[in-house]
This record gives sequence, structure tokens and C-alpha cells, in this order.
Amino acid sequence: MRLKSNELAPTFSATSLNGKDFNLSKPRNKLLLLAFFRYASCPLCNLRIHELIENYHAVKDNLDIIAVFQSPAEKINQYVGKQSISFYVLPDPDKKLYCLYGVESSWFGFAKAWTIKISQVFDAVLKHRYLPGSVEGELNRIPADFIIGIDNKIIRAYYGNDIGDHLPLAEIHQLVKSYEARQ
Repeated sequence: MRLKSNELAPTFSATSLNGKDFNLSKPRNKLLLLAFFRYASCPLCNLRIHELIENYHAVKDNLDIIAVFQSPAEKINQYVGKQSISFYVLPDPDKKLYCLYGVESSWFGFAKAWTIKISQVFDAVLKHRYLPGSVEGELNRIPADFIIGIDNKIIRAYYGNDIGDHLPLAEIHQLVKSYEARQ
């Protein structure tokens, strides 16, 4: 079941790839982007991680990021871990967090991406060398992103329409600016 804005975010605790513990029920003084990805070697997922890394400096004072993958830690380290990531990355091979947040799968969304996102796939594979590899979990997993406030209410729930569809970076920046203006 999809979550909606103004609902309390389901709480969880987990340990990131670099050994940092995270507990959503603990108080925070920043917004949180909780981003669900597909598997660790997904070229579109690696491209999005690259985009988040490139843009993180502009929002890091008021936004934490947690990237969740349905792959085990060793596969995330093998693929995603090649990038220099300053935020939390969580393995969730049992897909407990995916279930908790209602993250979906869709063969239509899988096929749709190959028609409208082909230039992004080429960019990911040819320009950035994010070559596809092993698939852990569901091949047709669709990404989802959640902006969660310091009160643990969901400010924005975004369920993608295809395998490369995430909350636009411009919208993330705007939500962070709105938060900064209230501080």
C-alpha cells in the first residue's frame, strides 16, 4: 500500500555499508531523503547515485540521504561502492524496508523505461561506465523516494513510473529551500 504525504513515516533502524547506525525514530534536525533503488549494478540507479553525490553539497546542511538497495552489501560495494558516497547506503536483500514503504514492481514500468529513458541508459553505460551485472531481487523493481520531515511526517512520497524514475532533483532542492526558510 502506498504511503502519502502527512502520514508518519514507518520507523526502522539499520546499519549502513560503512557501519553507521541509523534509527528513524531518533530525533533529527534535518530533512531526510529516503531513496529506494533497484539492484546494485543497475546502470540507471548508479547514474542517480552519481547525481545525488554531485548535488549533495548544496543540500547537506539540511538534508540527510539514505539510499536503499535490494542487493546484499558485497554487491553494493562491488558496483555502487566504487563511487565516493557521503551519505547512508543500506542493503535490504530481504526487502523488509521495501515492504514497509510499499515500494512496487512493474513489468510495464520496466518496458516503459526502455522506450523513454534510452538516452539515460546510454549515458549511464557509455559515458559513466555503469555496466550492468548481476541482478539481485526483482528486475522490474520501480524506485520510490520519500522526503521525511524532522517530525517524521512524510512531506513528499514519490513512487516512480518506470525503472529510472525518481523525485526530480529540482523538487528536492525546492523542498530543502522551503525548510531552510522556516528555520
